[in-house]
Amino acid sequence: MAWGGWGGGGGMFGGGVATGLPFGGIPSELMPEATKLLAKEPPHPPSAINFTQRPSAKERERLTLPKLLRVYPGYVTSGSLLVIVISLVMQVGPLLTEFAINNGMGGTREPLGGHRSLTIIAVCALLYLASAFVSVFLQRMQVDVTGRLSSRVMHDLRIRVFTHFQRLSLDFFTDEKTGVLMSRMTSDVENLQQLIQDGISSFALQGLTMVVITIVLFSLNVTLATWTILLIVPLLFVISIWFHRASERGYLLVRDRIANVLADLSESLYGIRVVTANNRQRRNIRNHRHVVGAYRDSNLYTGRVNSIYGPATIMIGILGQGLLLGIGGHMYLHHQLSLGALAAFFLYLNRFFSPIQLLVQQYTALQQGRSSIIRLRELVETPPTVDEVEDAATLPTIEGRITFEHVSFGYVPGQLVLHDINLEIAPGESVAFVGPTGAGKSTMAKLANRFYDPTEGRVLLDGVDIRTVTLHSLRSQLGVVPQEAFLFAGSIRTNLSFGRTQITNEEIEEAVDVVGLRDLVDRLPDGLDTVVHERGQTLAAGERQLLALARAFLARPRVLILDEATSSLDLRSETVIERALDRLLEGRSAILIAHRLTTAQRADRIVVIDQGGIVEMGTPSELLKAGGAYAAMYNAWLASGGRDVSGA
Repeated sequence: MAWGGWGGGGGMFGGGVATGLPFGGIPSELMPEATKLLAKEPPHPPSAINFTQRPSAKERERLTLPKLLRVYPGYVTSGSLLVIVISLVMQVGPLLTEFAINNGMGGTREPLGGHRSLTIIAVCALLYLASAFVSVFLQRMQVDVTGRLSSRVMHDLRIRVFTHFQRLSLDFFTDEKTGVLMSRMTSDVENLQQLIQDGISSFALQGLTMVVITIVLFSLNVTLATWTILLIVPLLFVISIWFHRASERGYLLVRDRIANVLADLSESLYGIRVVTANNRQRRNIRNHRHVVGAYRDSNLYTGRVNSIYGPATIMIGILGQGLLLGIGGHMYLHHQLSLGALAAFFLYLNRFFSPIQLLVQQYTALQQGRSSIIRLRELVETPPTVDEVEDAATLPTIEGRITFEHVSFGYVPGQLVLHDINLEIAPGESVAFVGPTGAGKSTMAKLANRFYDPTEGRVLLDGVDIRTVTLHSLRSQLGVVPQEAFLFAGSIRTNLSFGRTQITNEEIEEAVDVVGLRDLVDRLPDGLDTVVHERGQTLAAGERQLLALARAFLARPRVLILDEATSSLDLRSETVIERALDRLLEGRSAILIAHRLTTAQRADRIVVIDQGGIVEMGTPSELLKAGGAYAAMYNAWLASGGRDVSGA
């Protein structure tokens, strides 16, 4: 078992890099051993995933380490028994030494120096060696048990945290940095894994060892044992209380600042094209230096705390041993203690201080793990702002009537984006929302899909308040094509079938032809099975948008929401999309958010939104004839080179 050093908080248990950064994978030189270990694992049946928006009673339990461990009582019991047995076996040696000195070396104050026997010495030596081998074997078993326990507990914890991510609302991910969330799933979970695998068992072993040694010390000599307790324990208790408070504050700071490091790194990597295009490398390095510097400072603080606590405990032990040596020597000279008992007492006394020093290091790991579980607990106890009511009903198949009834909404309390909106979209009707940037068009779409709940008023589907139905039954009948199409790492086929299970190849081929993806698919090396990289960065923006439209087509939603879905398309692709939209919108209610008025002109009705309210609405021809806000927008569109599709 490896132990970290004291300096700078950078050791394994010093709050530094080893437990602060995400797991980087198994090194190649360790892969053969890892493969052998995995080969010993029993086969696991496939787990049944049953996601519900409202967490189960078990998932609502407060996240604590004991509750995570109690799921595996067999591993906990066997690990605990091994710790007890190891702590007892490890203390056999000094007793054998005492017996060998007193009975084999003449270590008493009897005439002629007492009894001497090489046989007794040899037997004690062999028993000492045997106890060492037994201890090593038991410790190997204990490491294996705790390793299996930690892997299972961390698996459960990762699934629980990831599942909670799926329940949280959009505003949470808007307010929180991705890197911070990544640090919760990486460095914080890895901290806990290290704690369960090594920390708790070592902490328990050293603590139990101290208890066993204390009992043995009193059995050897009550006077010396009493002096030990009076001289050493109070000082250790006081300094340990200080260390507990100081280190807890320090390691919480470490956890927060490593999260900031990962957040800044994530943002810089995702925005590397913008950084390069604007020659902002120097600015990024300077900013990252500040973030890493703050993390370094928090590590230095924990290092200073450790540098005080560790040497102080060692010094207390050394001074205590010096005083006890004087007391014990005086007792031996006055025939109150045998030489063997004195030697055994000091062997045990050394073993009494050794666990204290190791406990210092393990306490550091314990504090790191405690800080991590506090942060994870805060995360899983964060409620979604958009949640299901307890008796939420399943929304039946809808016709597609969407009603905004006196709807007001604001992202920030006291700052409304929409004011008293009243609007009804008939089944099968397509309505385009147009207006200046920031007017509230996309917010209307988010409220219809219940990404957010209105501050005031209601949103109804076929007369049913969408807050009273399950989110799954609601969103399974609504399709959304965002302005920035997101593709997952995988094949094009996988991305197209993301919105619906059990899609046939014929349906995929039809969607490819309807949306106009055939040219793209034909020129790709593996066609539909071509793998796109993370976020689809190997494809052009317009191609990603076409794939998103095809995905929506395959999902067969009852209501379709297109949020600037044609904004990334060139003129040729836009013409293809316009034809595809006729098929896509056929028989469906639709909300079209469009800056390109060619898309708005294809809607049955246009709603002009400005400053959080509806300015005017009507058919495209009615609004152009009225000469109001939409007509002014359309004339400006034509003046900027836009195509005239009014038919006038």
